[in-house]
Amino acid sequence: MYYDLKNESTTTNSTSSISLSFGSVSITSEQIVIGIIVELFALIPSLLLVQLFRRLRSRQQQISPLRQALYKIKSSFSEKDIDENKNKHKSGLTLAWWWIFIAYGLCIILVGVSILFIIARGIEFGDSKTQKWLISIISGLFSSIRLTQPLKILCLAIFFAFFCRNSNDDKEANEYLDDNQVNLDNDEEYLHSRKNNRLFTYRPPIRANRLNEAEVMCARDRRLKEIQMWSIIRETLLYICFLSLLYTVIFSNCQSNSYSQVKHLQNYLLNSRQMDDDYTKISTINQYWNWLENSFISNIRAQQWYNGDAPRNLSGYINDKSSRLIGWVTMRQLRIKSDLCPVHVNEIISTCRYDYSFSNEDKNSYKPGWVVNETIQTYSSSINQSFIYSTSKDLDTYIYAGNHGTYGSGGYVYEFRGRLVDLQSNLSQLHALGWIDNQTRAVIIQLSLYNPNVQLFTSVSLLVEFLSTGAIYSSASFEPMNFDEIRLLLELKGNYFRRYWSYIDVGIIACSWTIIGVYIWRFNECKRIGKLFNETNGYVYINLQLASYINNILIYLFGFCCFFGTIKFV
Repeated sequence: MYYDLKNESTTTNSTSSISLSFGSVSITSEQIVIGIIVELFALIPSLLLVQLFRRLRSRQQQISPLRQALYKIKSSFSEKDIDENKNKHKSGLTLAWWWIFIAYGLCIILVGVSILFIIARGIEFGDSKTQKWLISIISGLFSSIRLTQPLKILCLAIFFAFFCRNSNDDKEANEYLDDNQVNLDNDEEYLHSRKNNRLFTYRPPIRANRLNEAEVMCARDRRLKEIQMWSIIRETLLYICFLSLLYTVIFSNCQSNSYSQVKHLQNYLLNSRQMDDDYTKISTINQYWNWLENSFISNIRAQQWYNGDAPRNLSGYINDKSSRLIGWVTMRQLRIKSDLCPVHVNEIISTCRYDYSFSNEDKNSYKPGWVVNETIQTYSSSINQSFIYSTSKDLDTYIYAGNHGTYGSGGYVYEFRGRLVDLQSNLSQLHALGWIDNQTRAVIIQLSLYNPNVQLFTSVSLLVEFLSTGAIYSSASFEPMNFDEIRLLLELKGNYFRRYWSYIDVGIIACSWTIIGVYIWRFNECKRIGKLFNETNGYVYINLQLASYINNILIYLFGFCCFFGTIKFV
């Protein structure tokens, strides 16, 4: 009933709701609130049914068979005493035994009406809406178990404790069994003589059976094992609750659309479906230039639609028409110095070129064509800038780790700014000027994307490594964004760190506190990027490399928390 009303209200009044997604199942805050409201409505009828069953009397008043035999043997026990004994524990408000049929009838009617409403509303909703409705019912059930029912029990316990202080004894059982025991226990004896007003006037002396030392030790060991077992069970249940909360926090941080976004960009930018311009199969410099000029450059600008219409209102979007560039694309090159070879090979080869390292990185500025002197021919500012070394402070870039080396944060940068025709012309000139030569050791293409459909930022890094042996390796990275231990430490002191599980607990605590700090760091970085994006409307270069690093650190810490928690549980 309330599910449909909730959907009608959301269609008329569009408000965003917080939801928790587990794969294809999504639980919203409205579904939980609806479940709680339904439980509150069902509270009074359920209490009435419970009281109806509790206050039913037995069909026949029964007396203990042992006491009946004693009444027959002991003739001195008068009928008046028997009646007083029967009426001693009579309850105040009870119902006749035949009310049980009315109680079961009400239960059957309520269940039947509920089933009828479920079938009717299910037919009215349809298939897809019914599935969402069932999810709402399940979430309401879990909210009832975890929230409503404990609160109901707590409130009723407080109410009865303050206002209804009755005995907790079972009145009907007392009428059947009676509180007056026939015989005394082994550790009891009569203090006064009895004047023939009881069932027994004589009790033979009975010596208490004492346990020997072995039996006492056995009973003590058994009790200690029971205490230890219950302690283990309690600790296991509490740790399961802790892991449940930990997994919920960790997996709710993951975006459900991240995989689809990364898969789409891999197929789109790497062009792995074509044999000629496949980024993953680049093995020569000419193949790399061919991929840049024929595939990559056309993908980073929105082209015409399939029917020839112009891409209106898609300024800044790439050619998939769904992801928008934040700023522009940059292509950064890292080079090495040209050093003289050792003396023993100087006669064969005069110049040696080694693999990349921070010590032999070339940081000099050149003119177009990697020459030192001025050239007669004039070039555009972007071409001239691509032969001038820029520092990490100028570029807002960071150290990048590849498969065959770790590369610095500076370099020679070409910015893909301007119209598509100008970009194609500039790439042709860079190719002709030999911008990538035998001193090049890495070319890193970096771009930042935002997909408004799934509200995901993605940092894309395309790295091509040029080894001194002549081999070329390509790689791509797509990064979507969106106190018991202290007590033990004081008690055990140095022995605390001799316990194996202490390191697991310390790991969980350290990762948890570090996650809080990294999460605040990521929040501030995203806030800075969002502020810059709002000020420039996305028309300035914004590097998401630092944001992707922070996000990766957060994911790694989440993984370590899951790892340590699972290891301790196992």
